[in-house]
Amino acid sequence: MAHGQWYWCLTHHMVEPYEACRNENRLGPYDTEAEAAQALAKVAERNDAYDHDPRYVDLDDTGEPEPEPHDGWGPFGG
Repeated sequence: MAHGQWYWCLTHHMVEPYEACRNENRLGPYDTEAEAAQALAKVAERNDAYDHDPRYVDLDDTGEPEPEPHDGWGPFGG
C-alpha cells in the first residue's frame, strides 16, 4: 500500500485504505492509520477553533456580535 493513503470512512465509521470507499464519503488522506483514526477529533478541534475565532463573528445590523442561539430557538419555532 502506498504511503499516505489512509482515510476515515464516513459511511462505515472506520479507517480504510485508498482502495475502499469513494472520496465523497471519507476524510483524508492521512499518512498513517493512527492519524486517520483521529480524523473526527481533528474535525471537532478545527470546528471549535473556527467557532471561537474573532475573525468569523457574525455581526448584526448595529455592528454588534449576534447572540449565540440557545436551546429552543430556531427559525421554525422549536
